[in-house]
Amino acid sequence: MTHSLSPNTQAILLLTAPLIVGRGKGTVDLLTPSRYKRLAQALRERERQPADLLGPDADALCTDLSGDVGPGVDSAGLRALLDRGFQLSQAVERWHTRAIWVISRADPDYPRRLKSRLKDDAPAILYGCGDRALLDTGGLAVVGSRHVDESLIEYTEAVGRLAAKAGRTLVSGAARGIDQAAMRGALQAGGRAIGVLADSLAAAAVNRENRDLLIDDRLLLVSPYDPAAGFNVGNAMQRNKLIYALADAALVVSSDHKKGGTWAGAVEQIKKHRAIPVYTRPTAEPAPGLDALREIGALAWPEPKEHEDLASLLASPTSAAPEPQSASAQMAIDTPPSSPGADQGAPAVAPAPSQVPAEPPSPAEELFATVRALVIRLDTPKTDAEIAETLKISKPQAKEWLARLVEEGVLERTTRPVRYRPASERPRQKSLFGQG
Repeated sequence: MTHSLSPNTQAILLLTAPLIVGRGKGTVDLLTPSRYKRLAQALRERERQPADLLGPDADALCTDLSGDVGPGVDSAGLRALLDRGFQLSQAVERWHTRAIWVISRADPDYPRRLKSRLKDDAPAILYGCGDRALLDTGGLAVVGSRHVDESLIEYTEAVGRLAAKAGRTLVSGAARGIDQAAMRGALQAGGRAIGVLADSLAAAAVNRENRDLLIDDRLLLVSPYDPAAGFNVGNAMQRNKLIYALADAALVVSSDHKKGGTWAGAVEQIKKHRAIPVYTRPTAEPAPGLDALREIGALAWPEPKEHEDLASLLASPTSAAPEPQSASAQMAIDTPPSSPGADQGAPAVAPAPSQVPAEPPSPAEELFATVRALVIRLDTPKTDAEIAETLKISKPQAKEWLARLVEEGVLERTTRPVRYRPASERPRQKSLFGQG
């Protein structure tokens, strides 16, 4: 039915992927990441795997699982998703013409770094174009703001060139500004780069300026989102953790203070995941965002001048690849330990020893993170009263949270009447790594 997709990957795509552009009348509700996590765990508890949902006893298995997935998901809903085989075949044909590959968390070549470092937050599906072997090469992640001056662009390109000379992969988000400057520097110096995209993988895969780099196995474009997906602020913020998880160390070149995707991604890495050391660019003048990141555990970038110095920094104990752990310690793996697709012996990760240990997030922080994930999926602008009703909270509490999300740059506040919607402004550029 598909171009070399494993049965597990086929099942996961049917359950979670849109497969078509848009969602018109009559379409079924996809499993959200949280609901798919619950389904994957329920399958493991039964020593089953996603592919079994396409087997001869699929109806009985769907009935058995429906109560474990979440409210509103019944066996008929699961069957409706799994019956989209024709749509899947069409989608795979489109991806194949663009040289886009697909792997799932149940596949043996799914990147071990993502599975071990993110555990049940590792995306169930990864789409990509280019040499997937780059996913487990580690390297240096470089992130920063979209809107920066030319001096920071030049600085960041130099960091990318240094990574190339050190023979290390440069990992970034391929966004305008710092991300593209870092990747451009590495690629123009003959190095390798991974771009973790939040949208439009299908368009980037066929961009003429990217094709030679993809064919030469020096550029890898990867995304946890449907290749045809448009820009979404929530997706852009959620993919940040993948950038860090694929690297050995990270450099934050610039960041706003307490708002924006760069800030949120760095804070999440420092406080929650703590898989790699996070460095910030040294500055002679006050830089509120970078200064605040250092206060919560980021390290001062030592400004390596020679490629040997950078290679040594990335190979140091603070950024070394993790040691293996037993399969029983894995979480949210989509296949039972005894099955051929099980991910056994994936590496574990301890906090980087040179970083300041961070306290686990408080219940209030965890609750706010849940609220953030919910409101960024708003399909139409809503008033604070409508959001309060949707979340079943008081209007003053809704106003407090909404003000914070506006400050972070997650939401936009319209006027006359006052409504809230996901921030969606996105500068466009002809190619990922062009100058203009």
